[in-house]
Amino acid sequence: MRVRRVTVTACVCLLVAAGGTTAQEGAAPSPLHGLALTPPMGWNSWNKFGCDVSDQLIREVADAMVANGMRDAGYEYVVIDDCWQVDRDAAGNIVVDPERFPSGMQALADYVHARGLKFGVYSDAGTATCQGRPGSRGYEYQDARQYAAWGVDYLKYDWCNTGTQDAPASYGLMRQALEQAGRPIVFSLCEWGRNKPWLWGEGIGHLWRTTGDIQDCFDCRRDWGGYGWTQILDLQDGLETYAGPGHWNDPDMLEVGNGGMTVSEYRAHFSLWAMLAAPLMAGNDVRAMAGEIREILLNAEVIAVDQDALGRQARRVRDDGDLEVWARELADGSRAVALLNRGSAPASIAVAWPEIGYPAHVEAGVRDLWLHRDLPRATGRYSATVPPHDVVMVRIAP
Repeated sequence: MRVRRVTVTACVCLLVAAGGTTAQEGAAPSPLHGLALTPPMGWNSWNKFGCDVSDQLIREVADAMVANGMRDAGYEYVVIDDCWQVDRDAAGNIVVDPERFPSGMQALADYVHARGLKFGVYSDAGTATCQGRPGSRGYEYQDARQYAAWGVDYLKYDWCNTGTQDAPASYGLMRQALEQAGRPIVFSLCEWGRNKPWLWGEGIGHLWRTTGDIQDCFDCRRDWGGYGWTQILDLQDGLETYAGPGHWNDPDMLEVGNGGMTVSEYRAHFSLWAMLAAPLMAGNDVRAMAGEIREILLNAEVIAVDQDALGRQARRVRDDGDLEVWARELADGSRAVALLNRGSAPASIAVAWPEIGYPAHVEAGVRDLWLHRDLPRATGRYSATVPPHDVVMVRIAP
């Protein structure tokens, strides 16, 4: 029995990876194909609000994302994380918290859609979510049909209370359920990197978490598995070959604006997530942002690097202790380069053209993406003085 069960699981995963459906050749394409060709951008409730979510909050966030320019900058998904669900009814249907969401999910989705945004929810591959709410194990097809009926556009799918479940099979099952539900829904695998989802996630999810949860700090690590963003950054090095259009490494949501770091640290955090071609899911209270936080989240030139159509994740081309150089190729042949200073004092950091794939004799234009200005043309190398816990981010084009 054990051998037969493993064989069936493997077949399910292979079918999902090959196209996500067992339909005959010539059948209609999967509704999940062609999604997330650039890293998803949006907002998620967890980092700031935890379980304190409600219909009113989500409506106010949607309104704010229109008013403050986030929607027009590319942030399109409004995602409710854990704690919106409280039970299942006698027929097994998931029950929305009637006190916090009195209008129900379909009305809320309609409100979000009416503002030119897309709507997302959260569930879990196990028997219960991380906060003890009903999970989707055993109800995958039923839940997927319900999400489609509500008008859901994005599903974040967690990995708590999964016991001995097989991760590729569990996520593959929900992928098939979403496909049969018939609605285009971006599928976010929140598996924390435990089972190396970059090795099997393509064809199942559109993005997959690579580490434990991010924390609102520059360099820290929690006993339970949370990481400061530079700790997470280190764990992305070497994963760049697994990312591309429709299948992204996800180093977790943004902490920009949540109060635990300096503006410089938030600017560096945002820059490196853009370099990584990471999903840009804001996690702050977007209804009341300080000007400097809004300037970070709405920097069109940095966002353009993240959203570049080539979809090439940055690699760390040099690591000199606290001084690092990250680079990525862009669709027009230029390079985005981030000079990161993790130290406590200003430092000069340089990048040489051969490190980023250009001959040393080439003259190139250099544009600073935070100062929003062209710098003097350079030959062979570029250097800058970088403040502590900060970044200089440039675009280099021969």
